[in-house]
Amino acid sequence: MRLVVQNDKKGAVCRVPVRGGLAVLGVAALAAGCAQGFDSDVRPAPGQQNLEAPPAQALDRYAGRLYAAHRARVAAAKRWGLANVPLTAPSPPAVKPRITTRKGFEVDGHRERNLPPVFTTIPTRQKVVFLTIDDGAEKDRAFLRMMSELKIPYTAFLSDYLVKEDYGYFKKMQDRGVVLNNHTLHHPYLPGLSYLGQKREICGMQRVIERRYGKRPTLFRPPFGNYDEDTLRAAKACGIRYVPLWNEEVFVDRWEYREWDRDLHPGDIVLSHFRGRDDWKGTMPDMIRRFLNKVTDRGYAVARLEDYL
Repeated sequence: MRLVVQNDKKGAVCRVPVRGGLAVLGVAALAAGCAQGFDSDVRPAPGQQNLEAPPAQALDRYAGRLYAAHRARVAAAKRWGLANVPLTAPSPPAVKPRITTRKGFEVDGHRERNLPPVFTTIPTRQKVVFLTIDDGAEKDRAFLRMMSELKIPYTAFLSDYLVKEDYGYFKKMQDRGVVLNNHTLHHPYLPGLSYLGQKREICGMQRVIERRYGKRPTLFRPPFGNYDEDTLRAAKACGIRYVPLWNEEVFVDRWEYREWDRDLHPGDIVLSHFRGRDDWKGTMPDMIRRFLNKVTDRGYAVARLEDYL
């Protein structure tokens, strides 16, 4: 369609192309710019210039890109069998929230030693949740395609004894913007190890990720969510800054909740695993379908955890 603005005094007409209604936010500015060009007696305010064809064309191209991206997202949602198109996350906060250890999750000397915070939720009022996926057992190519086509962010926590079967799979994941984080070398019950044993597990995985993927992580998730003072001391010594746990866990066939109300909350961290039919009654795309259908139905978007840290 075309937007038509007419000046009553001189009958001048300005036509601006607007595609698909997506350039609505720019219509007022375009109309004002056209109106300024109608009467030579009207001068723009200092610092303003008349809006001519190139800016209008640029806005039209931008609106076209937005419309194309939306259509692609709609098509992807249909292709992957989602009930609704996933919501788009808002822009990350300019000022990052202050991350502290959740009450009851502290260890002795936690604050005095400045140990990494342990948390299950990001403090935010935005209706966003964060998807995190652990271990690395299943290497499902369809999952990679699904997440890329739907543009759903997630964070991976990897264990080397599973990842080493196919380091290349996780490199493809990293190339798509996923941050690869630490879940120990062998996925042990860490409190059952000495401080040095825990440090070997955590620092060893730091070295693997740096060697294979180019950067040492700053996020660490202890296997099973179990940790003690030595775990956090070792993590800090290995360069870890944050220890995110989770508030919900999603499987192919169900959700599990930490909170009594069994519901999602703004900023919740959701856990899942790289698993498939060997462990579940379905595939990783099946799990993602269950995850996205629920969060979208509840009015939540999926945001990138690292953008809030």
